[in-house]
Amino acid sequence: MFAEFAFPIFEQCIRDYHVINDVYQPTLNPYEKGSIAYLLYAKNWVDTVQWHYEDIIRDPQIDPVAALDLKRKIDASNQVRTDMVEYIDSYFLQKYSGVTVKPNAKINTESPAWAIDRLSILALKIYHMHEEATRPDASDEHRAKCQEKLNVLLDQKNDMFTSISELLTDIENGDKYMKVYKQMKMYNDEDLNPVLYQQKK
Repeated sequence: MFAEFAFPIFEQCIRDYHVINDVYQPTLNPYEKGSIAYLLYAKNWVDTVQWHYEDIIRDPQIDPVAALDLKRKIDASNQVRTDMVEYIDSYFLQKYSGVTVKPNAKINTESPAWAIDRLSILALKIYHMHEEATRPDASDEHRAKCQEKLNVLLDQKNDMFTSISELLTDIENGDKYMKVYKQMKMYNDEDLNPVLYQQKK
């Protein structure tokens, strides 16, 4: 049950981040380097920092220069996030490399790691919605609405556990096969982003 294994690691990472709650704090990954647990923790740390980047940049009073710097940090964070998803998919490709794919096997719309990416983001949604549902200085109405949303997120978590487990079982049995497309980000590439390559002329 990979999703059930990953989710507590995401929860631990989110709790660890919020001890200091600063986007510039160092990562203190407690897992053995090179292990899948280490990679999952590192992946969620990137997601957690970016979650808070997105909060900060929405401050209507933010200094424009600071906002530009933050936008570039978000772009860099997105690239790291994508790279880490590809590392996780490499883990699954290696794990299932010996599987005999059935002639009628089907491909999924997303790879296992992109499903795990959505689970990482869901862990963040659940953490912060729980904060709002229990915020002492919020109104009863606000807390009640947030609790309703939290209930939906928790239901989604259970559904994702089931769907990820079914996907991995299908891959393991050869009923589905993995096909990983390296993400072709264009906006950071000076040969593909017209704003950047025009400056090279």
